[in-house]
Amino acid sequence: MNTNTTPHARSKHRVQSANRLLGLAALAFAAGLLSLLTACQLVEAAIAPLPTAAVSAAGEVEFILAGTPRALVGTPAGYIPSALGSPLDPTVTPTPSATPTETPTPTATATAAPDTVLGPPLPPPTIVAAVPPIDFAAARTTAQTQGLDIAFTKIGFHTGPGGNAQGLGNYFRKLNDAGVPFFLKSADAAGPIYEAQQLMQANEAAGRNVPHVLVFRLTDARYEAPFYNRALSPEEAAAVSWQLNRDSIPRELDKKYVWFETLNEPGRYGDDGNLQIERLGRFSLATAKLAVAEGYRYAGLSWSTGVPEPEDWEHPAMLEFLRYAGEHPDEVAVAIHEYSLINEYIGNGYPYLVGRFQALFEVCDKYGIPRPTVLITEWGWEYDSVPEPDEALEDIAWASWLYAAYPTVKGASIWYLGPQFGGIANEAQRLIAPLADYAVSHYFVYDPGIGEIDAGLFRPNPPTLLRPEQLDNLPTPFPRPRTMP
Repeated sequence: MNTNTTPHARSKHRVQSANRLLGLAALAFAAGLLSLLTACQLVEAAIAPLPTAAVSAAGEVEFILAGTPRALVGTPAGYIPSALGSPLDPTVTPTPSATPTETPTPTATATAAPDTVLGPPLPPPTIVAAVPPIDFAAARTTAQTQGLDIAFTKIGFHTGPGGNAQGLGNYFRKLNDAGVPFFLKSADAAGPIYEAQQLMQANEAAGRNVPHVLVFRLTDARYEAPFYNRALSPEEAAAVSWQLNRDSIPRELDKKYVWFETLNEPGRYGDDGNLQIERLGRFSLATAKLAVAEGYRYAGLSWSTGVPEPEDWEHPAMLEFLRYAGEHPDEVAVAIHEYSLINEYIGNGYPYLVGRFQALFEVCDKYGIPRPTVLITEWGWEYDSVPEPDEALEDIAWASWLYAAYPTVKGASIWYLGPQFGGIANEAQRLIAPLADYAVSHYFVYDPGIGEIDAGLFRPNPPTLLRPEQLDNLPTPFPRPRTMP
């Protein structure tokens, strides 16, 4: 969401009480069944075989009507929401920089790498639930003896100055003590990033490695203004933008530990009404090179939910940026935002909204580019509200399972613990403690290889859905991709 201007309001529909009772009854039944299942599979037991790759469910996109009871929303084949609701799942004047040589406008048509051959889609991750503390090092060793690896819950929080982040420090410490990485994005407020950074420095001094992911952005319009100055070439704009942002970063933040964004939701079309994919690609590449040269970590683009189109990634200028990012995974990332746009169902429109990053990876695979580091720096449901904690945790569990399959996706930050936006912070704050409990009691066993993308492996079974042409009946607009990722 843009923290400078209020986004288009999106209608908010609450599930009716009768439907909620139905959902709670279904959840209670599932909890009992899952408790029995968990009792039969202790952490010390050998890791169960991964599910086999199912036939792709990707066909037409499926959108959920706001207000659809969760009991009617299905789950993907092979997905078990481990112990949700059971005792195992209890319920934050700039100094100059060298201007890079301007890159000529690309004119050649990009061609796919002829030797890029991938195997079949990999099976989805296996979810493991256990009573903490979990020996994650032993779990990883066990997985690796089978050619597998483990991933953690990758959903964290987005904060800012003010709002309500009560309990966020306890969340940091609980995950850090357990050896579980957390994902944190902060806009303008350096304090939470600094607190997390201190944990990382203490870990390093103690010989521990818990790879928390920290992202920071300055939101004043002047930090983005150079990109929109059409009198500047993309490379010139990048030089001015980088100087402004770099010299305004709070001095207590250590570039060794923190990723920095300089744009927010730029859009496919510029203010002149023309596509700005080339400008974005060139700007991002030039900024990334400046940041890397000075030892910083740069997260480029920061697309809003539902964009860009898959073909935008194939523009020669964008491919150049992606290639550079793929070759510098610890220094350059692609930042994106993923929202469901309704509270009832995080999988709404999947994979057009949440899960859209898979279209990026498909393009990278097509052109022989290493899959880049992806930071989902805004993630959630609606811009001004989140579901009740129990329902939100179900959605977080599903999304964590999805992201666990892709090791270069480093995490996602729940919108929003900061100020404004209808007081959403007071709702999001209620997710801090339950998410901490979930993160230290669950992990995911996945195949670390690379196979063809099959988004359908993670797609929920069809509930009562809207056809794409019915989207015009929705009271508020949201992104409508033209082609299936």
